[in-house]
Amino acid sequence: MKKILLLLLCLLMITGCTPSEKKSFDGKDRPSSAGMLQVKDGKLCSQSGEPVMLRGVSNPGVALSHMYISDDTFKEISHFMGCNVYRIALYTWGVGNAGYCTGGDKPSLMQDVIDSVEYCKNQDMYAIIDWHILEDNNPNQFIEEAKVFFDEVSKKFKDHNNVIYEICNEPNKCTWNDVKEYANVIIPIIRENDPDSVIIVGTPDWSSDVDSPASDPLNYENLLYALHFYSASHKQDSRDRVKKAVEKGVPLFVSEFGVTASSGGFPVDTRQGDLWIDLLEESGISYVMWNFSRITEPCACLNRDSLKTKDFTIEDFKESGVWLINTIKERSGKSDN
Repeated sequence: MKKILLLLLCLLMITGCTPSEKKSFDGKDRPSSAGMLQVKDGKLCSQSGEPVMLRGVSNPGVALSHMYISDDTFKEISHFMGCNVYRIALYTWGVGNAGYCTGGDKPSLMQDVIDSVEYCKNQDMYAIIDWHILEDNNPNQFIEEAKVFFDEVSKKFKDHNNVIYEICNEPNKCTWNDVKEYANVIIPIIRENDPDSVIIVGTPDWSSDVDSPASDPLNYENLLYALHFYSASHKQDSRDRVKKAVEKGVPLFVSEFGVTASSGGFPVDTRQGDLWIDLLEESGISYVMWNFSRITEPCACLNRDSLKTKDFTIEDFKESGVWLINTIKERSGKSDN
């Protein structure tokens, strides 16, 4: 027995790591290395309590993403783009099949969500399941559907270490009390099935109101508040508000941003985007850009004429996409590896 212990000690001295430490394929914070995430002292942390940074991309809505829901494409997002998180936006309201709660094909949309989570797991990425309210304004409008949805997905993914739940994308034309009322119903449903999961809660004014949770927070563990911005529309005044919230210890997660106007259209402002990323990196706030698609708006990562679902090159990406790839590469190199 003494010989075995001595051998193990020698191996640890050689490798410089403990048996519990693991490395992901690229050294980034991934499920294989960081494990089940938690919120500790206002920061997103690994299973062992170390601060982590997630940097990634969102789909433009499940109904618009079907051609990209494959293991091949998710490998490209993880390996070529360098993302360690992918956001699965499920629109609650929409025309035709786009809206889960307004006549969309629920079984088909749910299967796309499930498949996306599994492909994220295969490619060592965290998956954000986003209940994407927008035109429906107040999350309470479809709260009955939300109760059923989050009960189902939290039961299904309770043993996954890569799932984050975002319970209301962008509340608008409603109050923080409305959001709290909704959250106090949905969060216990998730916690009943998946008690230690991280949950992101949207904030009023299209998830830009970081003051409300600072002054009147929800009383749950492992909770983050959504912050959204578009760099051509939201500039220094918005960043100053975020700085104050961070100083107050508000745990934030940028589950959606862009380097365009808030409409997703022109202009593209990467200089302001860089200033935002400086703040997020300094503050340990993770971020996910909108969006991975070839739609016409400049907020989309892919060129309109790119019909690929794998084997991407940098020429397949628009300015926003190239900026994101370079940002992830540069910022990951500075802080993670």
